[in-house]
Amino acid sequence: MKKQLMLIAVLFCTTVMFSQKVKVTQGDFKNLKGITAYNLEFDYSNLSIPKYKSEDEFLEDKMAKRDEKEEGKGENFKESWFADRPNRYEPKFIESFNKRFDDGEIKVGTDIGAEYTMKVHTTMMYAGYNVGVVRQNSKIEATISVYKTGDPTNVIFSADYTKVEGNGTFGMDYDSGYRISEAYAKLAKEVAANIQKKAK
Repeated sequence: MKKQLMLIAVLFCTTVMFSQKVKVTQGDFKNLKGITAYNLEFDYSNLSIPKYKSEDEFLEDKMAKRDEKEEGKGENFKESWFADRPNRYEPKFIESFNKRFDDGEIKVGTDIGAEYTMKVHTTMMYAGYNVGVVRQNSKIEATISVYKTGDPTNVIFSADYTKVEGNGTFGMDYDSGYRISEAYAKLAKEVAANIQKKAK
């Protein structure tokens, strides 16, 4: 029995460790060598939502279902959907990235006057769900690109990150915004780890 539990634990850890995938599409991580700070730019344009033709269709559906139960809940959902970006996702990315560098040798932030900008373009977002007896992780996909601040056409590095999942500790993640924010934390962790290992 102990061996079976150990095997399950190892398989779970392996799944978590290798679930995220990165594909460099322009330049190389080595191009980032020596860069110690990045201005962050977050982009949610042309966001894809699984099972929906567009983000607008997703919002219309979710708002209508909430308004059926209680008038006004739909608009509350829409406001929260957009407010979570600057209030939860972006701060979580910044916090998660910066804490990978104990001595502050590399840092990211908004409007920090850095020579280089890191653009985080979220291309897909899935909120997941948690209804107690069943749950599913949130998922995001994003393109990370780096360019000299003020010159966004001169990209020195770009990579696509897929299968980035977010969940709360012990499954305590009933709020969709919290689940998604954890996906941004994992995305930042992965980007930081790649820079640490490969930007040499």
